[in-house]
Amino acid sequence: MKCPFLVEFHFLKNYLLISAQDSNRKLQSTDISDEQIKQGGIIMRAHFHNHRQFATVQWSGVIIAILLGLICLASAAPASASDVKDEEIKHVICSGAGCLRLLTYLQAERMVVAVDDIESRRHRFDARPYSLANPQFKELPIFGQFRGHDNPELIMALEPQPQIIFKTYGSSMGYDPKELQEKTGIPVTVLHYGNLGRLRPQLFASLRTMGKALGKEERAEAVISFIENTIEDLAQRTNQVKPEDQPSVFVGGVAFKGPHGFQATEPGYPPFTFINAKNPAYDTTLSGKELSHSNVSVEMILEWNPDYLFLDLSTLQLGNKAGGLFELRTSPAYQTLSAVQAGKVYGLLPYNWYTKNYGSILANAYFIGKLLYPEHFADIDPKAKADEIYTFLVGKPVFSIMNDMFGKLAYEKIAVK
Repeated sequence: MKCPFLVEFHFLKNYLLISAQDSNRKLQSTDISDEQIKQGGIIMRAHFHNHRQFATVQWSGVIIAILLGLICLASAAPASASDVKDEEIKHVICSGAGCLRLLTYLQAERMVVAVDDIESRRHRFDARPYSLANPQFKELPIFGQFRGHDNPELIMALEPQPQIIFKTYGSSMGYDPKELQEKTGIPVTVLHYGNLGRLRPQLFASLRTMGKALGKEERAEAVISFIENTIEDLAQRTNQVKPEDQPSVFVGGVAFKGPHGFQATEPGYPPFTFINAKNPAYDTTLSGKELSHSNVSVEMILEWNPDYLFLDLSTLQLGNKAGGLFELRTSPAYQTLSAVQAGKVYGLLPYNWYTKNYGSILANAYFIGKLLYPEHFADIDPKAKADEIYTFLVGKPVFSIMNDMFGKLAYEKIAVK
C-alpha cells in the first residue's frame, strides 16, 4: 500500500532557500542528500525557470511537509501481514525460493498477478509440484529474476497492482525487503521458509502469517495438521524397529542451487529421520547449516558402505556423462560398494528444487519406509501415496508427470552395474 502522503517533486538538491511570507528572514539549508530525502519517503519535484531560482515556502507548508515525511518514514520499514489486515487481499506476488510453493499450499494461487522468471522457463526437468499443478504461472507477467532478485520498476508497472509482496530468504539473497517496500510503496512481508526438521516451527509460523493476510487461516491450519499427522504416521509405523534391524542408508546427488554429483548429500535428510533409518552421514554433533547440504569424500562413502543407496534424481540434469548416476556406473570405487553389488540402488524425487520440496520429502519417506520395512507399510503404494500428498498440497496428482521427466526412475531400482 503506497504512502498516501507520497508527494512527488523534482527536487532542488544543493541549496533550498525558504522565505516566510510574514517575515523578511530567509532560511538557507545546506546540502540535502538523496539518502535524507529517501529516508523521509518523499522525492521532491519542483519545476523552476532556471536552476538559480529558489522555492519560496510558507512556514506552515514546511511544518506540514515535515510531518508528512515523518509519517512516510514510519511506514518505510518492511511490513507485517497485519499492516493490510483491514483490506481484502485479492492480488499478490511471491518473491524468493519456495514462496510461491507456500502460497499454492494455501490454495491462493489465483491471487498471483505476476511471477519471477523461473516460472517462465521450460526445461527438460522440473521437480516443482506446485508449478506443474499450475501451468498458468508460465503465462503471467514477470516481475524479476529468481531467488528474490526483484525489479521494482516491473512491479510498479503491474496491472492489477499487488496489494502485498511475500518474500522468502529476504535476509540472505535477492533484493532488500525494506528497500523494495520503499521503492514500490507496497507492503513486503518476509517469511522464514523453515524446514521439516528443527525449523518446522518457523515454517508453520510463515504459513499462518500468509494465511492470516489472505483470509486463509483455516487452510493454513489444515496444511500444518496434514504435515504433522503425516510425520507422526511415519514415526508410528517405524518407532518400534530395533536399532539392530535398521539398515544403513545414504542419499547422494542432492541438489543445492543446482545439480551435483553423488558425493552431495543432506546429513539431516528428513525422510531417513522420519522412518528411523540409520544414516551414517548424520552426526549428532552437527547443527544448523552442517545438517543441510554437504559434500562427503568418496573414501567416507566407501567406509560407511551403506546397505542401501538412494539417488536424488536432480543429478540427472548434469547429463549422460556426468552426475551421480554416471559416477555410480563408471567409478571403480563405487562399484565395490555392497549396495551396488546387491542391486540396492533406488531413485528418489528431488529434495531441493527452488529450495525444499516438502511434498516430495514426505512422499520419499513413504517409499523408503516401504522398501526398508515392508511389513510396516503393507498398506502403502508409494506412488499412489505421493499423489495423495500432492493432491492435498497443490491440488493435482503430479507424480507421473515428474517421473516421466526423470526417466521413470523415481521409486524404482536403478541398474548401475
